[in-house]
Amino acid sequence: MSITAIQSDSHEEIYRVEEADLGLLGYIAVHSTLLGPAAGGLRMRPYASEEDALTDVKRLSTGMTYKNAAAGLSLGGGKAVILGDPATQKTAPLLRRFAQAIHSLDGRYITAEDMGMSPNDMEILSKETPYVAGLASGEFASGDPSPITARGIFNAIKVTQLHKYGSDDLAGRHVAVQGLGHVGWHLCELLHNSGAQLSVTDMNPTQVARAVEKFGASAVAIEDIYRVEADIFAPCAIGGILNESTIPQLKVGIVVGGANNQLATTADAAALHARGILYAPDFVANGGGIINVATEIQKISDREAFVTDKLHALELTLTQILHQAQLEDQSPDAVASATVLQKMAQLAA
Repeated sequence: MSITAIQSDSHEEIYRVEEADLGLLGYIAVHSTLLGPAAGGLRMRPYASEEDALTDVKRLSTGMTYKNAAAGLSLGGGKAVILGDPATQKTAPLLRRFAQAIHSLDGRYITAEDMGMSPNDMEILSKETPYVAGLASGEFASGDPSPITARGIFNAIKVTQLHKYGSDDLAGRHVAVQGLGHVGWHLCELLHNSGAQLSVTDMNPTQVARAVEKFGASAVAIEDIYRVEADIFAPCAIGGILNESTIPQLKVGIVVGGANNQLATTADAAALHARGILYAPDFVANGGGIINVATEIQKISDREAFVTDKLHALELTLTQILHQAQLEDQSPDAVASATVLQKMAQLAA
């Protein structure tokens, strides 16, 4: 196996991992260990190129630094990606070899489940390294983080709606959900149970059909989700979907979702603000998953109490961000970034 360090001005460490015989090619990025070991999930996707994968892992690991700091966790930010289709190219030998690469970092990076991965995959990784969380079994096992991620996003939707419309009651509200993976599906359940009307889209037509049947949702073509007239847009798929092409199409008052790095650029946050669309910064809204994983990393026995306390703190943080952004007439994303940097300085002091 080849593990090659890549020089970076923005990250503490980046490594390219390759094992040709197993079809393994991936990256591990450690953005910051200022607050503790870098924590962030491992995802597997059929990236178009190595350059795309490297760009993604750098953006995602940076986002994890901000997310962990926003949640008040003693963790830094990191991420790992494997190039390939998880449905056809993911194998136990491939995962075990990548786990060996993670282990070579001596705990400076701790991985967990992300897109294309499952708790069972984390069990396979754990055969080669202890620097894995999100396990399905064990004394402090936290399992699938998706339900807690969805719970945090649901809370963020209510906080943002209260700020925008003066009520957090979702009954009768129309939410357009992009992506019906683990997080998106759990979010739809919460929204449906609260009385919201759903429009949904996903690359998997079977998932869309299930959502239509179970939630009474309206199916929307992938390219049309941005044009749905709704109260709320909840992006729960890949990042970079809020950009100069999609933002002018939006017909919503609020954007809150589970996808990481939703903004293609920081200028897109200002574009949302200019259109009067209230954006809840993703690294604040979707922090539930890493909070859940942190209970395993830090061996916290009362997981539910820890998760509940941290989710409530995130609600307060988001409320403060939205109020400050309103007072200063600027995007919540700019305020959130400044808030996180301040939190990091305080926690590191």
